[in-house]
Amino acid sequence: MNPPAFLLVYLLLGIAFGVVMTKSEVVSWFRIQEMFRFQSFRMYGIIGSAIATAAIAIAIIKRAGLRTVSGESISIPAKSLGSGVRYAAGGTIFGLGWALTGACPDRSLH
Repeated sequence: MNPPAFLLVYLLLGIAFGVVMTKSEVVSWFRIQEMFRFQSFRMYGIIGSAIATAAIAIAIIKRAGLRTVSGESISIPAKSLGSGVRYAAGGTIFGLGWALTGACPDRSLH
């Protein structure tokens, strides 16, 4: 496939992913609020199934020795936590974004 065809495939996959996320209400602040208040298992189930799917896919990729479309071997390098500053900074920026947009799950503070 030539690069523009790949871009079209990626666009269509992105649209499909967005539709699934919207239909499953993962993007709903109410569902996120329910999750953080432990009022519903829905979001934990979705997150858990995503982790399980990724773990199975990675195991299959490693065991079968799958390759990319261009024939290169797929390698997943190990990650090190380091000092954790980048994760703390990313979490803070994410939380501030939620708060500034009004999507913060704890609406009782507003």
